[in-house]
Amino acid sequence: MQSFTVLVVDDHEAWRKSVRAVLKEDPELQVVGEASDGLEAVRKAQVLKPDLILLDLGLPSLNGIEVSSRMAQLVPTSKILFLSSNSDADLVRAAMSDGARGYVLKIDAGRELLPGIKTIFRGEKFVSSGIETAVFPSENSTPASKRKPQR
Repeated sequence: MQSFTVLVVDDHEAWRKSVRAVLKEDPELQVVGEASDGLEAVRKAQVLKPDLILLDLGLPSLNGIEVSSRMAQLVPTSKILFLSSNSDADLVRAAMSDGARGYVLKIDAGRELLPGIKTIFRGEKFVSSGIETAVFPSENSTPASKRKPQR
């Protein structure tokens, strides 16, 4: 069984614990670190080189978009999946513009986080069903509600 390493980045400790609990449902996912602000996320990602970075938008010191931009240069092998409560179409587009592979709304995380992770590890983009299809009209980033369920 293949294992994927994950860095969880969010400024709320209780939310990071909730995310860890969801990730424990998949034995292929191993949380190797957490960060509570943007600069800490950049430092930890450079050391840990995780396969996946779950990244919030609203972070102290550097926001998620700035962190994502730096990660693309410093840790290009890490895939980024935004996990945010913000559903503003322009902000979602900006978040995805630097190579992030997915965007999951926090409100949908319980049912869409694990499918989203599997989707991006298959090389596809993932967009939470709570985000309008107008945000990403291409077929390669179809919202979760339009995808066939995976086994």
